[in-house]
Amino acid sequence: MRGVSDTDDTGPAGSANTEQVRLTAWVHGHVQGVGFRWWTRARALELGLVGSATNLPASRVEVVAEGPRDACQRLLTALRSTGTPGQVDHVAEQWTVPKGDRTGFVER
Repeated sequence: MRGVSDTDDTGPAGSANTEQVRLTAWVHGHVQGVGFRWWTRARALELGLVGSATNLPASRVEVVAEGPRDACQRLLTALRSTGTPGQVDHVAEQWTVPKGDRTGFVER
């Protein structure tokens, strides 16, 4: 699932890297009880993102991250990598405008 702008920014050089976005990712697989939310929080903080990682029913984790588009994309790539705790089977994503209602990055 995609939203906001699905294409590269055609503005001034470098503006695609600093565009502020909100990424919501739903991570499916064996991602509860294995340190996945802690790992996600650590990656997000390394990238300077704010947001949360929340356990959902059906063995899913919802990740909400706000910050520069390139940092959110790097987090999404990490979520889909083989280096996560547990086993990720699928990640659905949604890109929207940031709400600016988050500080820090929390596990829920």
